[in-house]
Amino acid sequence: MVADRTRTGLARRTALLCLPLLAGCAGAIRQPPNGWATLPPDAVAGAGDPVRSAIFNTAFVFSNPASVAGRPAEAARAVANYEFLAAEIPFGPRWVGWNPTVGVQLMNALPSVRTAFGIAPTAPAQGVVNGLYAASRALQAGDAAAAAGALPPSIFTAGGQATLQRLAAMPSLPDAAFAATLAQQEMDRNDRLGSPRGGGPGGGGSGRP
Repeated sequence: MVADRTRTGLARRTALLCLPLLAGCAGAIRQPPNGWATLPPDAVAGAGDPVRSAIFNTAFVFSNPASVAGRPAEAARAVANYEFLAAEIPFGPRWVGWNPTVGVQLMNALPSVRTAFGIAPTAPAQGVVNGLYAASRALQAGDAAAAAGALPPSIFTAGGQATLQRLAAMPSLPDAAFAATLAQQEMDRNDRLGSPRGGGPGGGGSGRP
């Protein structure tokens, strides 16, 4: 409980510190640092909202990394979804009415996620998403070689095979887990308020300009 209160207090202080910067640069900050990303059609089954699906997925997997132990295909999708959310939520106009703490926390935890899986700090977000989803599909098809080949060393610096091994043993990433859970809580709050931002149809990058 003490740790939860401390983390909540830190999140609030972080948001307060960032608000003047975001407000002062609102006209200039229009693009995520590593570019926009779009989720592929198979990111969600049927006609569901891929952003909502990504939020639920990341909140669960990052809070319960043991749930994907030995399951690199599922872990790859969760990491790709987090990468997408860290670009979409802080910058997409669909999310302007959300608590800004959510976007701040998603961005702040992204470096720890990239470090854990050997993703280059300056790699384009779309390249990360594409590679991880391609690897996931290949693993589901039983083609481990193709999965490793889908992870180019220019983005996945440890190499394809080593990246798959890291995904199969997903570590605890508390900051990312907190950020993803915060996103789910904010989505739930908007659902209760009846906000269109919390639900409805949308593409994998529907919030972008």
